[in-house]
Amino acid sequence: MLFNRLDVRLLGRLVLLVAALAGGGYAALHHAYGLALGSLLLLVVLVLELARYLTRGQQALADFTLALQYRDFTRHYPAQSGPASLRPLHEAFNQANATFGELRAEQEGQFQYLQTILALLDTGIVSYDAAGTVGWVNEAFKQTLHLPYLKNIRALHVRQPVLYEAISRAVPGQPEVVKLTVGPQTVQLLVSATQFTLRGEAFTLLAFKNVSQALADTETAAWQQLLRVMTHEIMNSVAPIASLADSLGRHVQAARQQAASDELLDDVGTGIHIIQQRSEGLLRFAQVYRDFSTLAAPQRTTLYIQELLQATRQLLAQQLAAQGIEVTLSVRPAHLTLHADGHLLEQVLINLVLNAAQAVAQTPNPRIRLLAWPDEEQRVVVEVKDNGTGIPADVLDSIFVPFFTTRPNGSGIGLSLAKQIMQLHQGSIQVHSVEGAGSAFQLWFPPSVSF
Repeated sequence: MLFNRLDVRLLGRLVLLVAALAGGGYAALHHAYGLALGSLLLLVVLVLELARYLTRGQQALADFTLALQYRDFTRHYPAQSGPASLRPLHEAFNQANATFGELRAEQEGQFQYLQTILALLDTGIVSYDAAGTVGWVNEAFKQTLHLPYLKNIRALHVRQPVLYEAISRAVPGQPEVVKLTVGPQTVQLLVSATQFTLRGEAFTLLAFKNVSQALADTETAAWQQLLRVMTHEIMNSVAPIASLADSLGRHVQAARQQAASDELLDDVGTGIHIIQQRSEGLLRFAQVYRDFSTLAAPQRTTLYIQELLQATRQLLAQQLAAQGIEVTLSVRPAHLTLHADGHLLEQVLINLVLNAAQAVAQTPNPRIRLLAWPDEEQRVVVEVKDNGTGIPADVLDSIFVPFFTTRPNGSGIGLSLAKQIMQLHQGSIQVHSVEGAGSAFQLWFPPSVSF
């Protein structure tokens, strides 16, 4: 019915056009030039109106196509009040715009959903094209590397050359652990790479997972298991020796009273006494390391760091003063607190201060500084800093390994114990040292532990 109406309108315009053309011709043949001129003007008007009638659909289609090109799906075409011949076309345009709008809203919703998921991940993610231009990066990546923005992946060559080299040689499906220094901390990142093609262009997607805590926990668990096995075997082997040496010692002592001049009994008694002493020493040694491997969970209370550091300084004041070591203390703000085990942290601080005292023993004007402050992420940092001899770079990575020590009389247990105590507090211990200039040991506590 609608097309019939359109055909009638077009036919009517053609009939009028033919009539005007015939009338003008007839008037010209009979020398009625006024009528012929009028017919010619009418003919021009009818031709223009017919052209407008025939091309307005094309104009509407061109307008709709241009809106699609610029992805403008908000335009509305009059489907009720416009020209009757264009109403079906306008209605189709409106339906197409509504469909495209729904698809676009669905895509935007999926994109926002994906962004929300990626923002919640603690894994850093970044994608870049063949030219190195970064197309997308999440907050976890920027926070991990302390980067406010990243426009090109090659910018890491200046900021993190070790990481950039690892990225350059990254092979999809073969993750690699990279050790970096980010700000005041040392972190270990698991770098994974994958490649994909989008719209004919190659992209690389990188994932960075901070595995420092996981590796440290695994390492500590392995050492604890080794210590438990060692101490169990040592104690089981030495305990009978100590018991037997004690029994033999009593028998020799009784025999010596009966034959006081017997030199052989004296030698045997001396040997048994040495065996007993060394056995008891090994038992005490094993007991100490068994206690280390079974450290109890911390009993957390609210601690004022100012008071904790002052108590540590007062406890060691006499010993440090005898060595001529100056100890200063600074806590900002003064009311800074921690929710932690005071006894365990005091043990850590004592070990660090005593280590610092040994480091500055041969230094003119020896100084030890006890510092504490919150960082920009509200993590509390406690630092023990000295101006001593520093730690050689070749042993810096080994100082937290149980039993490792560079001192003749050292046990190699102090820093290992400090590391374990910090892990029990969900924190970490970091060291920054320059050989010949001094060292700084920092205790980092997460925001959930500090307030």
